[in-house]
Amino acid sequence: MSVTKICADADETVAGIEDGATVLIGGFGMAGMPVQLIDALIRQGAKDLTVVSNNAGNGDTGLAALLAKGRVRKVVCSFPRQSDSWIFDGLYRAGKIELEVVPQGNLAERMRAAGAGIGAFFSPTGVGTPLAEGKETREIDGRTYVLELPIRGDVALVGAHRADRSGNLVYRKTARNFGPVMAAAAALTLVQVSEVVEIGALDPEHVITPSIYVDRVVAVGSEQ
Repeated sequence: MSVTKICADADETVAGIEDGATVLIGGFGMAGMPVQLIDALIRQGAKDLTVVSNNAGNGDTGLAALLAKGRVRKVVCSFPRQSDSWIFDGLYRAGKIELEVVPQGNLAERMRAAGAGIGAFFSPTGVGTPLAEGKETREIDGRTYVLELPIRGDVALVGAHRADRSGNLVYRKTARNFGPVMAAAAALTLVQVSEVVEIGALDPEHVITPSIYVDRVVAVGSEQ
C-alpha cells in the first residue's frame, strides 16, 4: 500500500523525475496550476518532456517558464492559443515543439479512463475533423464515434487546497479542474497545497482525491 510522503520543500517533491517523462500538469489557465512544483522541476533539470495540460502556458510563469527553458518536447492540450501563450506560440512557429490538440472533454475523459483502467472509449467529439484522422471510427445507433485511447502519465503535478498527512486532498472551487483525474492517471502523483493538516481534520465528505492516488505532498502557503 502506498504511503504518502510529506516533503520539506518543492525541490524534494519533484526529485527523480526522469528525462523523457510524460508529465500531467493541472490547471485551467492559472487556476490550480502547481507553479511552485513547476519551478522546482525547472531547477531539477528534467528535459525532453511530454506535457499534458489544458492549455499551453500563460505569460512567462508556471508552464510557460518550463517551455521557455526548452525542456518540453511535446505538448498535449485542448487550448494552445490563448492571448498570453506567446512562449508556446513562438516555439511552435519555429518548429521547436510538437503539439497534439485534444478536445477538452476528450482530454479529461482520456485521463479518467487511464485512472479507471478503461482500455479505450468511443466519443462523437472530433468526428469528421482532422482530429479524428487515423483513428478507428464506429457507427453506434446511427451515430459515428471515434475511438480514443487513455492518456497515462509518468508523473502528475497537481495543485490542491489542503491535504492531511495521509495525502487525502480537497480543492478550492475551480482550481479543482483536472487535478483529480490527473492524480489517478499518473504513476507518481506530486501535490502542492496551501497547508497540511492532521489526519481527521478534513471532512471525509469533502475529500475529492483519496490518498491512495497521492505519493508526495508539499505545503507551499498561498495558492493560485
